[in-house]
Amino acid sequence: MEPSYLALPVGEYLDALAGQNAAPAGGSAAALTVAQAAALCGKATRLSHRHLTADRVSELLADSERIGRAAASLIELDGQAYMGVIEATRAARADAAGSADHAEAIAVALSRAADVPLRLVELAVKVATLAAELARDGNPALRGDAITAEHLAQAGGHAAATLVRINLASTPGDPRLARAGQLLAQLAAAG
Repeated sequence: MEPSYLALPVGEYLDALAGQNAAPAGGSAAALTVAQAAALCGKATRLSHRHLTADRVSELLADSERIGRAAASLIELDGQAYMGVIEATRAARADAAGSADHAEAIAVALSRAADVPLRLVELAVKVATLAAELARDGNPALRGDAITAEHLAQAGGHAAATLVRINLASTPGDPRLARAGQLLAQLAAAG
């Protein structure tokens, strides 16, 4: 069994991302981006104790850590979900008859694969909101870190929303497409 992406040194993870294997891929990269944004929010919060109330520091720290852990868990989950799509597609190709069961298996795998990036867009909105508050009210010396966190959250959220649209392209009436659009609007308003 391969080690968790989170257990890999940064250089090895980047090599895996650039490698020939199907995963990790774009969704894992987007999840790492959002996790990094949450970590920067944690840093900006820790160093803003003179600029925010103690209660607000505790709240922001708890939020950034919770969101960061959730986003980091999606680095692995996205790879697993994507591999499900690959396996279903390979099984369909191997079956020359191309049965309806294979088409259904691919559709189910794509649907599952859409859940991970949709969750990531939700997390990106939360991180961008935290980052905007920290850029506005936190330690001015960490304003650049907070703004960087906001940009990373925006990038990760947009990338994840694109993956939702791609995974659900064959089901245009799926409500998760509308949800991704709503979340993108919230992401734009967060800054």
